[in-house]
Amino acid sequence: MEAFLVSTGVVALAEIGDKTQLLALVLAARFRAPLPIILGMLASTVINHLMAGAIGHFLTTFLTPSIVSWILVVSFLAMAIWILIPDKLDDEENNSIMKKFGPFLTSFIAFFLAEMGDKTQIATVMLAAQYQSLLWVVLGTTVGMMIANVPAVLIGNFSATKLPLRAIHITASLIFISMAGFAAYNALTA
Repeated sequence: MEAFLVSTGVVALAEIGDKTQLLALVLAARFRAPLPIILGMLASTVINHLMAGAIGHFLTTFLTPSIVSWILVVSFLAMAIWILIPDKLDDEENNSIMKKFGPFLTSFIAFFLAEMGDKTQIATVMLAAQYQSLLWVVLGTTVGMMIANVPAVLIGNFSATKLPLRAIHITASLIFISMAGFAAYNALTA
């Protein structure tokens, strides 16, 4: 259960102000069809995070717990820094996708592509490696994505303009730093 709760919280915080949240706002304004957008976002997130979690889980079968812990230390510290850098949405790329497909398929494709190599995908790899619980991590990171992005779809621009994004990013960064500390402790005691 810890893997689920930590994964949910970390990803929900990391997603606030992220490019996928901006993408959710753009799609909501473009299509005005929340349910297909949300379902497309959910489907792409499950597939994307399942792949990322499988990579994290797979790495633990070949590396010693100490090596995994030190990789996690470096990765969590990098995430703590990266999360403080605001994301920008590539409008040109996403507009071409929107012209070709409806709201579900556009959301599915756009969210899948936006998540490739994104903070939350990398966090999913790291969390799956740390907790060695693929199911709970993927469920948690998926729920975290939905917690952050569904309100953006449902209430539009309000969610991105009224929340204290800087404070949320700093909080998420501090969580990643504490996770790095926990991983360092595990590496030193392994």
